[in-house]
Amino acid sequence: MTSIDVQELTKEYGTTRAVDRLTFRVEPGRVTGFLGPNGAGKSTTMRLVLGLDRPTSGTATIGGQAYARLEEPLRHVGALLDARAAHGSRTARDHLRALAASNRLPETRVDEVLAEAGLASVARRRVKTYSLGMRQRLGIAAALLGDPPVVLLDEPSNGLDPEGIIWIRELLRRLAREGRTVLVSSHLMNETASFADHLVVLGRGRLLADMGMREFVQARVDPRVRVRTTDGPALRDLLAHHGYEAARNEGEGEGEGEGGGEGERWIVHHARVDDIGRLASGAGLPLLELAAEEGTLEQAYLDLTATEAEFAAQSPTQPQEV
Repeated sequence: MTSIDVQELTKEYGTTRAVDRLTFRVEPGRVTGFLGPNGAGKSTTMRLVLGLDRPTSGTATIGGQAYARLEEPLRHVGALLDARAAHGSRTARDHLRALAASNRLPETRVDEVLAEAGLASVARRRVKTYSLGMRQRLGIAAALLGDPPVVLLDEPSNGLDPEGIIWIRELLRRLAREGRTVLVSSHLMNETASFADHLVVLGRGRLLADMGMREFVQARVDPRVRVRTTDGPALRDLLAHHGYEAARNEGEGEGEGEGGGEGERWIVHHARVDDIGRLASGAGLPLLELAAEEGTLEQAYLDLTATEAEFAAQSPTQPQEV
C-alpha cells in the first residue's frame, strides 16, 4: 500500500513561510480533498511532494521514498499541476509518446489513456489548438499514463464542461475503489463534496483539519430541521417548552409550496428529525412537512477558514455622504 506522508514540512521564501510545519498522511483507497483559500500553501505542498521545490525543513515521501529517488516515476506517481505544461506545437499523442518513452512505458498505453480521457478523436491535433478543458483532459491522461498507485491533481475540474466534470468525478471514485492514493486540490466545494471521502484543509500554510468529510461537516454545521405546519403558534410553543430554538422561515413565506398544501414554515436549530417528529406526534400537532436540512461542505469550510484567507474582498458598503 502506498501513502503520501508529510512530516513537519516547512517551506520559506525569504521572510515568507508558505508551508508551516505540516504533518498529514494521504491514505490509499479513498479520495482526499485538499482545500484552503488562495495562498494557503496547497500548490506549494504539492510541489514539495513532487520534488519540484526543496523544503526548508521536514519531509514529504511517497511510499516511504522521496519522489526524486523514484525510478521511472510515472509508474509510481501521476500528477497534474498545470494544464499548460504540454508543448503547444506537439500533438497530444506525441506529447504522451515522449512521456511514455522516457519512462519505458508501452506505446499502447498512450492510446488507452487518450481514449479514457475522451481525446482519441483529436489526438493528432496540436496542443495549441486545444481549449482549456481539452488541455485538462490531456494533463489527466498524462497523469494516468503509467497506471500509477498514487495520483495528485491540482484543480482537475478547471475548464471542464458539465460532461467533463461528471467524468472526472467518476474517474476519481474509480481510482479510489482500485485502492490508489488520490489527492485532489480544489476550490469548488460542491464538486469536492461529490467525490471526496477525506479532507485536508490548510490556512496560511498551517494544517487546519485532517478528517473524514462527513465528520468535518457535522463538527462545524449544526443540524437543523425544516417543519411546515398549519398551526405555527402551537409548534412554536411546543418547541420552546422543550428548549428548542425555532425561527419562522420568512424566505419561503406561506401558501402553496413544494409538495403542495399551505402552512407556516419553520427552521428548528440544533435538532434532529426523529426528535421533532416524536414531539409533534405526541402533541397531536399537524405536520405538512418534516425534513432534515443537511449542512454543506461549503458552510463548514467557510466557517473554518473565515479568518485564514490571505486575499478577501471587502463587503460592499453604503457610499458616504459628502
